[in-house]
Amino acid sequence: MGQTVLVDGGFLVALLSRNDQYREWATAQAARLTQPWLTCEAALSEAFHLLGRPGESKLTALLRRGLAAPQFSLEGELEPVLALMDKYADVSMSLADACLVRMAEIQADPVVVTTDRDFLVYRRHSRRVIPCLLP
Repeated sequence: MGQTVLVDGGFLVALLSRNDQYREWATAQAARLTQPWLTCEAALSEAFHLLGRPGESKLTALLRRGLAAPQFSLEGELEPVLALMDKYADVSMSLADACLVRMAEIQADPVVVTTDRDFLVYRRHSRRVIPCLLP
C-alpha cells in the first residue's frame, strides 16, 4: 500500500487489546499496512487511556520499534483543528479526530485506519471524502 497510513487510537486499541471486538480485523490490517503508521499525540493519549496499565507496555513497544510515530504538531495547526471541531460539533468531534482529519488534509495520499465510523462523515478540505479503512 503506497498511501500514507494514519492511525487513530481505536485502531491501536483494537490491535493491542485481546478483548477488543475488532482485534482480528486490526491484526489483518497491521500485517499489510506500510509503516511507520503516522498518528497524533491526541490519538496516542486516547489509546494509552483506553488500554490502561495492561496494554501500556504493548503500545510503548510499538512506538519504540517505530511502527507508529507521532507526526503532528498541534501548535502549528491549532486554528484549522479548532475550526474542524467547530464544524463537526454536532458529532462531537474529538481533538484526536480533528488532528487526524487535519493530517489527512496535509498528506497527499492519506488513508485513515480507524474503528470510528464518524470518519465516514468527516471531510477533508470541506468536500473531499477521507479515504478510510474500517472494520
